[in-house]
Amino acid sequence: MLARTGVLGDLDRLMHQLAHADGSTDSVIPADAWRDDEALYLQCDLPGMDRSTIELTTERHTLTLSAERPSPIPAEARPVLTERPTGRFTRRLALSDVLDTAATEAAYDNGVLTLRIPLAAHAKPRKIAISGGGPKQLTS
Repeated sequence: MLARTGVLGDLDRLMHQLAHADGSTDSVIPADAWRDDEALYLQCDLPGMDRSTIELTTERHTLTLSAERPSPIPAEARPVLTERPTGRFTRRLALSDVLDTAATEAAYDNGVLTLRIPLAAHAKPRKIAISGGGPKQLTS
């Protein structure tokens, strides 16, 4: 049987109580983001989440990601150790208006959700053509 006694057990219980002190069941989804000249990339950890529970929406300039992981412990069982978070997980991110959210691509593999949000055409770096001709004199 698993048992944590003493200071470590007390610390575990305190951390669990603090994490759920506000009564909310939402937990934050950890993420990494980066960009290149073509798109913004976002990877979110969703270990143990079933793909069917993942919801991804954009409204105006806000991306909302939510997913749910139910507890594997049967309702009639008495938990001995509960360290893995369960319940509803939500993450909201403000997006720039230079992103083309309508063209967002999403893939879920091995518990990691990867998003690719392309830059809007007007936000992509572009070369400006320079016309020919001789140097122009400034007039005073």
